[in-house]
Amino acid sequence: MAKSPPVQRILTIGEVSRRSGLPASTLHFYESIGLITSTRSAGNQRRYVSGVLRYLSIIRVAQRVGIPLEEVRATIGPFRPGIKPSSRLWKEAGERWRANLDERITQLQRLRDELTGCIGCGCLSLDDCPLRNPNDVMANQGPGAHILERP
Repeated sequence: MAKSPPVQRILTIGEVSRRSGLPASTLHFYESIGLITSTRSAGNQRRYVSGVLRYLSIIRVAQRVGIPLEEVRATIGPFRPGIKPSSRLWKEAGERWRANLDERITQLQRLRDELTGCIGCGCLSLDDCPLRNPNDVMANQGPGAHILERP
């Protein structure tokens, strides 16, 4: 006999907002870009399964460490609120974000290490400045902070 998924509590947008700490406008935005979904009541009010709170937690943590919402959506897209994700899906999500996070850690460490001698750029150490670009030789690489963004 097939086991049916447990019945989840249905929450109003106000309850989700209160429990997640996110304003309703953020929930609307997340829904508009496909990060979360809701159903509608007979009175056309949004209703969410309680599992959406887990998704919102994942989204907030990902944003806190700088993972773009598009990448969050691509990663948790296969997950569905109300259905417990398999360990395989969680592992794939972790592996997907690992490379991104490792790259960010490397960039942050480089920034920290290279700017310790910097005194807010009135630059007292111009010969050693890691951001120095004599004769604007990096202009041909286009816009952006190429020195800080190097691999």
